[in-house]
Amino acid sequence: MVSTDKKIFESASEVKARMLGYVSQIDELFIIILGAKENLKIESKLKFIGLTRLKAFFWRPKAVKKFDLVTSQDPFETGLIAWRLARRFGAKLELQIHTDIGSPYFWQESVKNKIRFLIANFLLPRADRIRVVSQRIADYLKAKSYNLKAKIEIRPIFVDVEKIKNTPVTVDLHKKYSQFNKIILMASRLTKEKNISLAIEAMREIVKQKSQTGLIIVGSGFEAKSLKLKVKSYNLEASIVFEPWADHETLISYYKTADLFLNTSWYEGYGMTLVEARAAGCPIISTDVGVAREVGARIVEHNYSSLAKGIIKSLE
Repeated sequence: MVSTDKKIFESASEVKARMLGYVSQIDELFIIILGAKENLKIESKLKFIGLTRLKAFFWRPKAVKKFDLVTSQDPFETGLIAWRLARRFGAKLELQIHTDIGSPYFWQESVKNKIRFLIANFLLPRADRIRVVSQRIADYLKAKSYNLKAKIEIRPIFVDVEKIKNTPVTVDLHKKYSQFNKIILMASRLTKEKNISLAIEAMREIVKQKSQTGLIIVGSGFEAKSLKLKVKSYNLEASIVFEPWADHETLISYYKTADLFLNTSWYEGYGMTLVEARAAGCPIISTDVGVAREVGARIVEHNYSSLAKGIIKSLE
């Protein structure tokens, strides 16, 4: 497996637990984590190593003579490395797609994404297996004339719904933020694609009608500073609270005690937080991305007026 998720190095992470689950069904799993420090670790049938992208592209392991399958976490730069390794070892190539490459917002977002889109166009017809995380991505691939030799498999990211349902509330948002009578929750990476700015724009309209409504944004990312400056410039500091990323049990408590879960992404391949919020029984408002429709979210357009109206209607 070729991945960029460094949480595999964390012994208590959910990613690590998921990898150990995979290992239970195969003889051996060897994971290359791109961008991590070179540090080979062996745990029973699971082995993982950090490599730079350049080293990974030319990597030739001494301990392993043959791989049956090389799988990549995306069909972009990581996919190119996986394709190279699959050819070198005469292995089957599986490409996984976790993001909505068919969304115009994806390839319009940056020059980097336009290049990624072209790489995906090159790699997908060469894959022996294609794993997507949602019906939305599968429908796009089927509609696009890719001339695929691989069968498209829809394998969503696993969410332990029963565990979420049975996890007790340890932190009540309404007790923690008693100044609000209605609480909207967001849990997300603070990046451009998540479009958190849209939520801030909508809050300007919402507090005019419902002054005691609060927005709690849980997450971290490159846009944190600019988003906080935007909140300050709109004089919304009393209505919008930023929290660092919480552990999973705390986040489940947040889902269960919020009045509404909000997702404003430009695009999503899946949307794990949507599934988790649904499992916790929290009503959802979302732009039309990922599995938003499947989880029964109220769908809104990518503009603050539509979003504000949708939120007010849901809260009422």
